[in-house]
Parts: sequence; C-alpha cells; structure tokens
Amino acid sequence: MKKGNTLFFKTRPRIRSYAAICGSKEREGVIGEYADITLSDDMYGESTYEKAECKMLSNAISLAVEKGALTDGDIDVMLSGDLLNQIISASFAARDFQFPFLGLYSACSTMSESMLLAAALIGGGFARNCVAATGSHFASAERQYRYPLELGCTRPPQSQWTVTGAGACVISADVGDIAILNATLGRVRDWGVSDVNNMGAAMAPAAADTLIRHFKDTGEQPSDFDMIVTGDLGALGSRILKDLMWEKGYDISPNHVDCGEMIYKVIEDEFQGGSGAGCSAVVMNSYIFTKMSAGLYKRVLFAATGALLSTVSSGQGESIPCISHAVELLSLSNGNGAAP
Repeated sequence: MKKGNTLFFKTRPRIRSYAAICGSKEREGVIGEYADITLSDDMYGESTYEKAECKMLSNAISLAVEKGALTDGDIDVMLSGDLLNQIISASFAARDFQFPFLGLYSACSTMSESMLLAAALIGGGFARNCVAATGSHFASAERQYRYPLELGCTRPPQSQWTVTGAGACVISADVGDIAILNATLGRVRDWGVSDVNNMGAAMAPAAADTLIRHFKDTGEQPSDFDMIVTGDLGALGSRILKDLMWEKGYDISPNHVDCGEMIYKVIEDEFQGGSGAGCSAVVMNSYIFTKMSAGLYKRVLFAATGALLSTVSSGQGESIPCISHAVELLSLSNGNGAAP
C-alpha cells in the first residue's frame, strides 16, 4: 500500500542477517566491538585503495549471506552502490557472486535506498531474499571528490571524514527479528550549498523534507521512536536538521542520533564527524541492528542522506542536490534490557 510518498509493507520484510567491516580509525569508536571485521591496515592487503574498498564490500556481503545460513543460490538479487565513478566497488564486488545485481547510486543514502527497494521487491512478491549493501573508503573518496592525498591539504572546520567501511544485510520474506514496516521515498532538495566540504549543511534540508513527509504519511510523531537515525549529517548538519524540524513543529532532539556523529571516538578530531556511504552502512549493520536484535531498541527510523554531486558538477560551479530515504524498523525480539 502507498500513501503519499510512503510505502507500507503488509508482509513486513525482515532483516535476516547483517555484517559490517570497518577501518582502523573507525574501530576505535563505538562500532569497533560490534563490527564483524576491523582492519589494522586500511589497504586490506590490496595494492590500491579502490581494490580495498571493493574487497570490504564483497566480504561484508559474503558474511551477511553466511550468517543468514544461506548460499548464493538463495539470494534473488543484490542491491548495492558506492561513491566511486560508475559504482565500481559494487559492480566489481558483484563479480564474486552468482546472484543478480542491481547497481544503485544514491551517494551516502545508498544503504537506506537499497533496503527500501529490497523491501519493495519482497513485499511485492518478486523476491524472497535480497542483499542490501554499500561501502566507502576515505582515501578513494577523498582523491576522487577533493584533492590528491599527496598534497596534504588542510581540512576546513566544516568538513567530515569519509568512513572506511562496508555494511550489508540480507532482507528476507519471513525470517529475522527486525521487521521493515514502511519506507518513505526521498525527493531531491537543493538549497544552494556549493561547498564540497560542507556536506552537513547541504544534506540537512533533504533529511528534514523526508522526515516531515514520513510523519505526515504515517501519522506518527518523533516521540514514537526509540531512535531517529540519520546518516551522515555530522555535528553541524544535525544541528541544522533539528532547527528545520523545530520550525515545522517537530522536536526530534530527545531521540535523534547521527551516524556521522557517533562513529568516531573523538569527533573533534574529525571536525564534524564521519560521512560516506560506508558510515551509515557500518553503524546500522553493526551497532544498531545488534541492539535491535537484542530488543534494546524497539522502533527505529533510519533516514540516510546523500549528496548527489560529482567533480564535474562542482567544477562547473553547480550547487549540491541532495536526497534522503527513510526506512522504519521494528524489533520483534522479546529481549529485555535498557539501551546504554
């Protein structure tokens, strides 16, 4: 069923299994003890950063499928993308598997988009098991979007640090203790921000637009959720989002968290925090899903955000159009306890 821009899944597709891999910097933060693999070498034994990114994504997918007690033959489709030109990490990772592949580009909102589309395929009866996945690497993204790493350019205070990591989950028709209730499709929003270092300010309006439409379509309020998770606005973008929501009559301050704010141990060292497609993918497929599986978080609204820029558009003086897709999750676990 569809109301407004929100899809309601009567069959309640479920998160069957999940896996995450993170880099050496990321493992020092809150997700370090929850990720399946933490790297001591961000090259991951490869000769280039791009190959390391692809390897992380491929291994995260393999782990998620294995943890779901499935084989390649059980997966109907893999939905994935990344930040690199022509989504080469996802496309090349797909070579390692025998299941069909649908390549996506939604920048840092690829995790929520892939989950949304997987749930729609399952809810419509077109699939029983789907893989939703994405990742990023600091070194590969920085030299593609900004400056060659060898220049050692000074980072401005509004900048964020692209996360090195990958996350994947298997979404199934009827197995798993986390259900996907509904999902709100994002609209492209552009408020004229052109600073490629200021992702939080560029993406906050898109997050606000999607969250407001989600609340209107569902009749829910922010207080209905244990957590409203965005990714990855960082510290500055999160403050802007809260102000935008407050202006429209929604107070998300008590239960809003941002993946970019929480992923690093000391956010001040990274200015505004983390970013990149791997940021929300790692946080959701390690810390958040683990807590939900244990019943510590019951209802979570996940709204990843993406900046749809390229080096060409930035070089031509274009502003940064952004998007956010929201997915509502419900823990089916009977576990007891209080979230830390």
